This record gives sequence, structure tokens and C-alpha cells, in this order.
Amino acid sequence: MMKVSDVMSDEVVVIQDNEQIGHVKNLILKHGFSRIVVIDENGVPVGIVTEKDIARKLRGNGPAWRRRPIDKISVRRVMNNKIITINPDREIKDAVELMIKNNISSIVVVDGEGLAGIITKTDLMRIYSEKFQGRWKVEDIMTPDVITVNENHAITQVISLMEKNNIGIIIVMRDNEPVGFINSSNIFFASFEDPETGVSVEKIYFVRKVDGKDKKDFRLISMLTAGDIMTKDLLKIGKDEDATGAAKMMFDEDISGIPVVEDGSLVGIITKTDVIKGIQ
Repeated sequence: MMKVSDVMSDEVVVIQDNEQIGHVKNLILKHGFSRIVVIDENGVPVGIVTEKDIARKLRGNGPAWRRRPIDKISVRRVMNNKIITINPDREIKDAVELMIKNNISSIVVVDGEGLAGIITKTDLMRIYSEKFQGRWKVEDIMTPDVITVNENHAITQVISLMEKNNIGIIIVMRDNEPVGFINSSNIFFASFEDPETGVSVEKIYFVRKVDGKDKKDFRLISMLTAGDIMTKDLLKIGKDEDATGAAKMMFDEDISGIPVVEDGSLVGIITKTDVIKGIQ
């Protein structure tokens, strides 16, 4: 069986916890990674921050710090400090078990000298597509019950559905046909172009609570809809296809799920989590 060291990436983007989210966004854009490892002053991993963490924790009402400009919020406010680690000599099935048990998409790899790398579900997609041909069909491991929205759903509703159902991707429907998807990246970088000026502006409004006496007591309301921010280039796959095809598509396109269709109708979704379960 392959070891973690055979699959992991030894290129890890790191940041200290006193940095601001604006720096995280720049690193994500520059390196194309969706997660950043947080280290202390001694270089020891103390947490991890992902697009999903930021999209989830910065929405709606809550503590005053959530109502600051997103780029000015400290990394320590949103990072996950319950960091899960694994030794590079462990088998990849051990990494899969940890991801499923802890509902995470990446594990920091550490050895006797400290931070050694990171292993993600995306890394496992590549391995599955290369090594597990013929093991499962898409219908064998897909999720048949799909959470969907339409193009008019507000982004706050989309985020709530993703949180409630603990999913990283949601399919957007039009007339019973899947036409797009939304994931954490879509939400994290949500913007809207003014049709007249072409300038990208966030469709976010600050509204004072009706019963609030303090004029500073505001809440955030996003006027963005699912149709505004969804990714429209939607890949689809048939339920009778080999699951390695789905794994390759997710790896190549860096997406976390693909709708499964039969005769044009949505019959399920296959996600990275579904695929890695097939490795065990």
C-alpha cells in the first residue's frame, strides 16, 4: 500500500496567525491553493485556514469583528486550530480514515523535524484516477440525495444550506436541469460587475436592525444570488461510468463534486469524499 509520503505535496504555503485575511487571499490567488497552514513564531503548525472556513465564519450577524472589512480580520479569528497531523510513513488509507472521521479535506504532514508537507483530497483524486481503474462505477459510490438551489436563491441561503448539510458544493438548477455549481471559492471571492461601468463591486448592504437603538448596530445582508456567483461551466458524468473518470475530472478541474445525470436528469452527485471512501 502506498504511503502518505508517496502522495503528499511537500510544497506548503504558510502564514503566521497575526497576519490578516487580506494576506491569505493574496496567497491563495498567487499560489492557487485553497488552504494555508498557520504556524507560530517557531515554525510549528498551529492551525489551518481555508476558503471554506472564511466563507462560513464571516457571514451574517455575530461578534463585532465579523463586521470589519474582511481583509482586516486576523487569521487567528477564523483559522481552525484543531489541527490534524499525520506522519509521512503512514499508509494513505490512514489519511483517508482521518479525513472522513474528522470531516476535513486536508491533513498536515509532520515528521521528526517538523512540517513536512500536506496531503489533500485532491492529491487522493490523482492517486485514485491512476491506480483504481475498474474498482467502482459512479453509481456505486455516488450520493443519490442532492442538495440544490435555483438561480434566485440568496447567497445567505446557499451558505446556510451548505452548513446545515455539511457539504462543500451545491448544484444550481434551472427548470429541473443542473446549470451551475457554487463552492467555497465562489463565495469567498463573490463579486458583481456593474453592467454600466464594468467595475467589480460587492453586492453587500449594511442594514440597521429595526429594533436596534444603537445606530452602530448593523447587520450584513448580501444581495448576491446563486446565479450571480455560480460557476456556469458545469461538468456532468453518467452513473455507469468508471469512478476513476470522476476522480480525474475533479483533479484536473480542481472541483469537489460532479453532478450525475441520466437522460438529462439529475440522479446524484459524486464528490471527493465519495471517491476517497473507495480507497479504503
